[in-house]
Amino acid sequence: MKPVTVSIAVPQTPEQVYGFLDVMAHHERFTDHYLTGWRFSGPARGVGSCATVTAALGGTKTDVTIEVVEAEAPRRIVEQNVSAAGRRLAHGTYAIEPLRTGGTRISFTYAWVRAPLLDRLLAPVVRTTMRHANRTVMRRLATELARHVSAANS
Repeated sequence: MKPVTVSIAVPQTPEQVYGFLDVMAHHERFTDHYLTGWRFSGPARGVGSCATVTAALGGTKTDVTIEVVEAEAPRRIVEQNVSAAGRRLAHGTYAIEPLRTGGTRISFTYAWVRAPLLDRLLAPVVRTTMRHANRTVMRRLATELARHVSAANS
C-alpha cells in the first residue's frame, strides 16, 4: 500500500517540536480523538518508548502497539506500529524541518510494511481514512504544541 503523508507548519523551532514529540505521553494529547486507552511502557522518551492504544477508525477497533525505533534530534522520529494481531505492521515517521521564514514544517508519514488482506483490498478507503485522521492529528498537534511551549515559557 502507498504511504500517507500529512504536514503542517508551526511557529515553534525544530528543537521545541522535537522536544515535545520525543515524549510518548504527549502524543495522547493530540491523537485521543481516535487512539484511546493509552498504556505506556519503556522509557518516557526516545528509542524504546512504547504505548499500547485502542485505535477506532472506519467503524473498527483494534489494539496497536507503538514503539519508537529511531530518533534523530531534532529532525526525525520513527515509530513502529503493530496491530491486527501482528498482521499489520507500519512505520509512522515524523520529519521535522526548519522553515526559512522561521518556524518548522512537521510531516508525518504512515507507511504500511505489512497489511491484512482486507486493508489491501480496501486500500483507497483505508488511505483516505488515515489521511483524514492524520490531518486532524496535525491540527491538534499544532494546538497542543503551542500550549506546551507557552506553558514552558511561563
